[in-house]
Amino acid sequence: MSGTIGITMGDPCGVGPEISVKALAEMSETDRAATRIYGNLATLNAARDALGLSIELTPFVVDIPVEGAPLPWGTLSPVAGDAAFRFIEKAVRDAEAGTIGCIVTAPINKEALNAAGHHYDGHTGMLRSLTGSKAAYMLLASERLKVIHVSTHVSLQEAIRRATTERVLATIRAGNDHLMRIGYDKPRIAIAGINPHCGENGLFGTEDDDQIAPAVAAARAEGIDAYGPISADTVFHRAYSGAFDLVVAQYHDQGHIPIKLVAFDTAVNVSVELPIDRTSVDHGTAFDIAGKGIANHGNMNSAIAYARKLVAGRAHQG
Repeated sequence: MSGTIGITMGDPCGVGPEISVKALAEMSETDRAATRIYGNLATLNAARDALGLSIELTPFVVDIPVEGAPLPWGTLSPVAGDAAFRFIEKAVRDAEAGTIGCIVTAPINKEALNAAGHHYDGHTGMLRSLTGSKAAYMLLASERLKVIHVSTHVSLQEAIRRATTERVLATIRAGNDHLMRIGYDKPRIAIAGINPHCGENGLFGTEDDDQIAPAVAAARAEGIDAYGPISADTVFHRAYSGAFDLVVAQYHDQGHIPIKLVAFDTAVNVSVELPIDRTSVDHGTAFDIAGKGIANHGNMNSAIAYARKLVAGRAHQG
């Protein structure tokens, strides 16, 4: 399996091209040689010019044609949405073939994607579909806080329905396996409750007692160092302070809010349990600043560093 990482450029009208070029320009020669950008060369050259850089991009780009490129910055376009899909599709096929070892995704625009006829809720759903994978979990990783989600892009009502014992247990297992892969011997995993104070013995709902507690017990019976359910208003602070290595969040906002509060510019979005490895920036296309050369690429640098860690972890496992 290749040690090369493939960065997908994201929506051609957003900040993805700029942060990809900026990250590539800052790399050591060795890291740059083990990097490819899946995107459109004309767009990437326009981004380079907006940044005032002089790096020659051609050797590092898997050039995929986009009609009319470079497209106007900051515009919502079905052409751009289709292009973003094609960049990812090509990277996925190369990852499956072993040409690249991990995909790092720059942001896409869900509205543009859907306007182009690609009906996905975002990257993770698309990657599941492209790889034929049954399950994929979203893990948000920062230095002091890591969170994996039982469900993500569904309504709160649907998220509560999805917090079954089976699904919570599967999420705990996925998180445990992932942390072991990146070097944790016995990850300490906290499972957040779904109701205030974990339902307070049934006063505020019984889901924690009926659905979540049995999943934690089953995980412990398998030898996983799992704790919970723990009230969500304290568990993230405890993890951030060092008591736990990972928190299992029951739904999107429960996990995203604490991570974005403490690591807005550095958190990495990791897809867990896909047949290929993928990390991502944890921000959007930022159409309002696209093409101005001012986008912060710290998130991209973090996603690339995590991708290299995954590639190294797999080589170590092998």
